Amino acid sequence: MIEKVFTRIANQVAHLAGLPAIFAGCVLIVVVWALSGPVFGFSDTWQLVINTGTTIITFLMVFLIQNTQNRDGAAIQAKLDELIRVSRAHNHFIGIEHLTESEVEEIRAKCEAAAKRHDRKIAEMAANKAVAGKNGAGHAPKAGDAAAKKPAGGKNAAKKKAAA
Repeated sequence: MIEKVFTRIANQVAHLAGLPAIFAGCVLIVVVWALSGPVFGFSDTWQLVINTGTTIITFLMVFLIQNTQNRDGAAIQAKLDELIRVSRAHNHFIGIEHLTESEVEEIRAKCEAAAKRHDRKIAEMAANKAVAGKNGAGHAPKAGDAAAKKPAGGKNAAKKKAAA
């Protein structure tokens, strides 16, 4: 019960805190405070008002923002886990967010190495395909092939034939 209420409040506050109007309102508060300095003689109490207000707001916002970030991160992980589960990806990636930083780094390095091997393999296959295309579908051209493929009479032969 209290978790749902806190979540609802945290979501609402996080949403409101990101609105341009709220930012403008905060800037207005700071400007009014600064302009009121001469009225209060720039006293310690005048400074204490802004210091206390900003400290309390910052303290509370840290927890609200962290709560929102934790839930967003968990939701994204659940979605990614589901995509991994239903795809041809490796299921051993599910839950790696619970590993230590060094364990995750080790997996990341292995994935990076596998991606480089895959890229080299694809590049090699593309190069082999290009060479095969130049050589006429993978075999050396025969002596008669070149003559048979060349149109007789150059590029205007068809026009000359039609005119005749």
